[in-house]
Amino acid sequence: MKKSMPNTPIKFIFLLICVLAFHGNSDAQTIKPTHSIETTKLFTSVKISSLVLDSFIVSQNLDSDHAASIKDFYKSRDNQYTWFMEEGLSEQAGQFWNLYEQYLNYSKDSVLFRPDLQQKWLKMTQGDSLLSKEEIQFTELQFTSLFFDFVSRAYAGTVNPSELKWHIPKKKLELHALLKKFAIGDYEDLEDWAPIGPGYFLLREKLMKLYRLNEKNKFFQISSSKRVYRPADAAPEITLVKKRLFLLGDLPALDSTHLYNNSLFEAVIRFQKRHGLVEDGLIGPAVFKHLNTPIKEKIERILVNLERMRWMPNSGTKRRVLVNIPEFKLRVYEEGRQVLNLDVVVGKAANRTVIFSDEIKHVVFSPYWNLPQSIVKNEVMPGLEHNPDYLRLHNMEIVGERNGLPTIRQKPGSSNALGKVKFIFPNRYSIYLHDTPAKTLFERNRRAFSHGCIRVRQPRELAKLLLSGKPEWSEDSITDAMNSGNEKWVALNKPVPVYITYFTAWVGDLGELNFREDIYGHDRKLARHLFESPSI
Repeated sequence: MKKSMPNTPIKFIFLLICVLAFHGNSDAQTIKPTHSIETTKLFTSVKISSLVLDSFIVSQNLDSDHAASIKDFYKSRDNQYTWFMEEGLSEQAGQFWNLYEQYLNYSKDSVLFRPDLQQKWLKMTQGDSLLSKEEIQFTELQFTSLFFDFVSRAYAGTVNPSELKWHIPKKKLELHALLKKFAIGDYEDLEDWAPIGPGYFLLREKLMKLYRLNEKNKFFQISSSKRVYRPADAAPEITLVKKRLFLLGDLPALDSTHLYNNSLFEAVIRFQKRHGLVEDGLIGPAVFKHLNTPIKEKIERILVNLERMRWMPNSGTKRRVLVNIPEFKLRVYEEGRQVLNLDVVVGKAANRTVIFSDEIKHVVFSPYWNLPQSIVKNEVMPGLEHNPDYLRLHNMEIVGERNGLPTIRQKPGSSNALGKVKFIFPNRYSIYLHDTPAKTLFERNRRAFSHGCIRVRQPRELAKLLLSGKPEWSEDSITDAMNSGNEKWVALNKPVPVYITYFTAWVGDLGELNFREDIYGHDRKLARHLFESPSI
């Protein structure tokens, strides 16, 4: 992974691979200490001296925030050791080292590699070396400094999201508090301890499986002799398709026949669903495109999305709305459980939906649509030139003037571009969720058609959920308000966080690995920050 070392030497990569390989499997769900700890007494009970601490900070050229975090941590512990005890390395050291190695193994983040500390670890855990008092103090501080670097990168991200037009506030990590918690052994379940969502660990598991698949299988392109293959067709390439789907986990049992049979049909449907394709069971150009996507490219796409997941703030268990742009989906979660799943239409490539977060505060029934000045200039004014009756035909009215252009709004009604209800979360991007009269667009597989706002299929269901704390808003009263023709604003009892996100790889509710098209090119931009020679 590219960060501050764009020209990583070959010897460095070889050493990294050797060290990581030495420590064996590192993709276990729950990490347990795997190293034997030398029990020879390494030192007598002493504290970290202020002189040694100051010398370490200078020698490592630490920035002021990093230095302050280390000093504050040891001050809170009366300068007691964390990673060593009289018998040798502490349990906390073993737990942290496994977390650290595991991260290096799947992320390939060479910036965190510490060859000097790696060598010390090997010697200490193998009982080959006794350290002097000075070496112990220096190594103790190395561990603490590495912990802060590790948590910052592994759990908050390695790239500044604002540089890539990701306007969801990056999570804030209390490094000092996290290390204090870790230092007292408060990590019974390390994945719960980590300040990151469970979806991250599920996707990491899939990543490790792809690494192994890439190592064991030579990738090849599958050629087709005809445009589309249907059930009951027979051809040699169908056998290759079966093998590929078996390796990817869509086909449960492999057979070597050339026949497109029922088990292959079910596997193709699963594969199409995982990739956001039309689920018709036909093996055509779209299916072959994804079947022939190199494993290396899939790995990079997952690493890109793991980085985005690190940026996401901790959501907790409160109600929240998530929109995933490439998936064209809106989901509502309560107590960590999905309670609503709706299709959406998002902005087309020329009018991209912005990635940001806010809070839904109002539901507006039978809304007016206040046209953006860009639409007034580029669509309404030319329309008026061709037809003076344009406003009446589109149920619009002029309500003012701004910057030399009329201020225009569309009245409530069946033809209103916002449909019969909208959901307001005030933001500087003028983006919100809303109904639409163009229902047929939801039948499309790729749904990027809007000017930037997000159109919601079955918005009545979303309104019912958001207003569930207001007894007066029954399903009938919501339906009446949506069809009244009179605009009505209803404030939520409590604002609901909404996140407009962009994930092209994730693990679904049934444990399936999903991929979607990078419709705005955001993956390619992030890949250039993460990798030397990205393939996506």
